[in-house]
Amino acid sequence: MCAIAGLFYPQTPKPIDPARIAAMTEAQAHRGPDGAGVWTETGIGLGHRRLAIIDLDGGAQPMATPDGRLTVSFNGEIYNFAELARELEAKGAVFTTGSDTEVLLHAWRAWGPDMLSRLNGMFAFALYDADARSLFLARDRMGVKPLLYTELSDGAVAFASELKGLLAHPLMRREADVRAVEDFMGLGYIPDDSSILMGARKLPAGHFLLLRRGHPVPDPVQWWDVDFSDRAKGSASDLQAELADLLRAAVRSRMVADVPLGAFLSGGVDSSAVVALMAEASRTPVETCTIGFDRADHDETAHADIVAKRFATHHRTQTVAARDFSLVDTLVTAFDEPFADASALATYRVCALARERVTVALSGDGADEALAGYRRHKFQAAEERVRGLLPEGLRRQVFGTLGNVYPKADWAPQMFRAKTTLLSIAGDGAEAYAKSVGVTPPHLRSRLYTDAMVRRLGGHRAEDRYIAAMRDAPAREPLDAAQYADFKHWLPGDILTKIDRTSMAVGLEAREPLLDHRLIEFAARLPVSMRLRRGEGKWLMKKAIEPWLPKEILYRPKMGFVTPISAWFRGELAGEARALSQSPILTAWFDRKALEQIASDHRAGLADHGRTLWQLLMLERSAVRLFG
Repeated sequence: MCAIAGLFYPQTPKPIDPARIAAMTEAQAHRGPDGAGVWTETGIGLGHRRLAIIDLDGGAQPMATPDGRLTVSFNGEIYNFAELARELEAKGAVFTTGSDTEVLLHAWRAWGPDMLSRLNGMFAFALYDADARSLFLARDRMGVKPLLYTELSDGAVAFASELKGLLAHPLMRREADVRAVEDFMGLGYIPDDSSILMGARKLPAGHFLLLRRGHPVPDPVQWWDVDFSDRAKGSASDLQAELADLLRAAVRSRMVADVPLGAFLSGGVDSSAVVALMAEASRTPVETCTIGFDRADHDETAHADIVAKRFATHHRTQTVAARDFSLVDTLVTAFDEPFADASALATYRVCALARERVTVALSGDGADEALAGYRRHKFQAAEERVRGLLPEGLRRQVFGTLGNVYPKADWAPQMFRAKTTLLSIAGDGAEAYAKSVGVTPPHLRSRLYTDAMVRRLGGHRAEDRYIAAMRDAPAREPLDAAQYADFKHWLPGDILTKIDRTSMAVGLEAREPLLDHRLIEFAARLPVSMRLRRGEGKWLMKKAIEPWLPKEILYRPKMGFVTPISAWFRGELAGEARALSQSPILTAWFDRKALEQIASDHRAGLADHGRTLWQLLMLERSAVRLFG
């Protein structure tokens, strides 16, 4: 795992100071503590920071072909690089290293942009072709590895793995994009089609950008997309066996490393399945680690212990206080952009724990998105069934009326909070699902913004991208469309950003076997009933791994990382909540009195604004760091 950075002049080639490239890579040194490299020619410069995983002695970057035609800077891992190397050798390629990086150079020479469809891995790379005078930027299918770029005022295109790499260039503007503020408040993260910095862009997952000398900067080209429009044929038992084979292959392919390797083990279905399959493939005990909490309702260590003992892993547990929020500033630095998924606190802790023993750790991320494992998937499917029972007009009248009169009861147990559900059923399915994945709802955001901010937004709304993705999805059923939208926005914007930034902050490579593209493509073709059955998400996956895991692990209620942020803002962080209304940065976007009101209502227990207050705190801290 690594960091990349560079500059390319698409129009007039200009000399590039190697020190400028070095500064851009040095700003990302945490991603690659094992080495650094810079390569420049007139009009092009590539930089690299290396976390050595494969071919420790021979994989230094930027890497060039012996004839000097091709040079690449690469972040990620190509899991099928050995097979590709054999295929390329049959075509006449001569390899001088045993690294996956060199495979990219020969693959470009053999296949050009079509090389991407042959790669099984997580990657973001920049490849310069001197003969074609072109720079090829590419990102993996799911968006596991990040890549940002911008056009500078001197005509250069700058790119980097993290925003801090772009900010190391003196021509990078530090101007906030207010639409990204709306995106963040709506979703809790800034999605891949948005950026907190005006002018900065993220190369979308499954896209490439081909820059050619003498040509304007084009739009990115999509080279892969997940397709839910087809359906797999076969019996449940046949599909179950196929899924088990895909799971086994995905895990084994990600166990190739020349450094110590282990796994995160939460005790949930996904990480337990990964550990089970690692144990099956390993001659030695698997290194596993778990973060525990000092509150029983947040702690999963007992379940992790069951799995660790079952597979005789070398298991370590670290208990942290559920009220531990000391990492706030660390996370602000790691993420650059505001990021409000509070589970990042625990994710950082487990990454740091893993890094004490290993350099690579396998995670269980991705199965919920692929196989409908979130609670919201179950609710969305149930609501769509109800929507299908009544004509739209009658449904809006009946459920809309009930929802409007039903009291909003944040203080009540979950089963009595029916207002949101009633209004969701009354409305459009895509609109309802878009709101269900959000944090601060539209009506509260509009109350918080200043009049000037509302005018500047010009109708831009965070949820609209989700609605558009669902309506345009290659899908057969509403659940297909919801999962497709998750793949386009939630997965790269929240889940993969979280694991990338927290693991890289401590110099750890995280690998996600459950996001193997063959596994994802298979899951997208499954009938809905094999993803979600009688309220049980990931149904076929659980059936497939029953031979490995006990039912007390497979069929227990989903917990996940839970952070008591609402309690924090009524206790230790109550002062921080009050201070938000005094922030000059926040009050440029939000009404001071509205900020005071939500903090006061939350402290008094009149409403639960914990997640919104956490968003505002993270936004304020990030904005201060970015804009001063």
